[in-house]
Amino acid sequence: MNLRRRSLTKGQAAMITVKACSLREQDGRSPKEQTARSLKEQLGVALAVMGRASTVLQHAPDLVDPVISGAMGLNEAYTVAQENKAKANSAEVQLARLREEDPELADRVVEGHLTLAGAWAERTERVEEDKRQRRVATHLLDEIVPPLAQTRGTRTFSRYDPAFASGTPITRETIAHAMTALAEMDQVWQERDLP
Repeated sequence: MNLRRRSLTKGQAAMITVKACSLREQDGRSPKEQTARSLKEQLGVALAVMGRASTVLQHAPDLVDPVISGAMGLNEAYTVAQENKAKANSAEVQLARLREEDPELADRVVEGHLTLAGAWAERTERVEEDKRQRRVATHLLDEIVPPLAQTRGTRTFSRYDPAFASGTPITRETIAHAMTALAEMDQVWQERDLP
């Protein structure tokens, strides 16, 4: 069997390597750095060329196969990928994304009351504050609801003595508020389809 060996350009070799690394990473196989370095050493492809190929894979994936087939050069694909990356980071795209995530902030930018960078900083703060509040609420409910549920069917309630209360004594009003809170919690759990 006579197989002719076809020479690959460094751009083609780099693109094949980067694509293979990406597929291996998706499959949960060997780490990208190890594979890229070992293939780079075997093929003699510079890491800078590998970096260009990686940029093409991330920002112009439709050009990967044309580079591999030789229909397009890596440098040409890299230029397109850089343009795509710049467009993705452009003010218009950022404003459109902000409008999807937080229309009120986007309106303030359009009206000139806030810069785009300022709006994104505020959006980031809001997201972080929301995470913090969700974490605090979750910890609070985790500490209160399970112990309360464990008292069901026991004599715990009949043994309550205000003289031993460590804080504000429990009153009927407190119990009524707790029952309302549990009913509200049940409604939210149903709406969110939580177990």
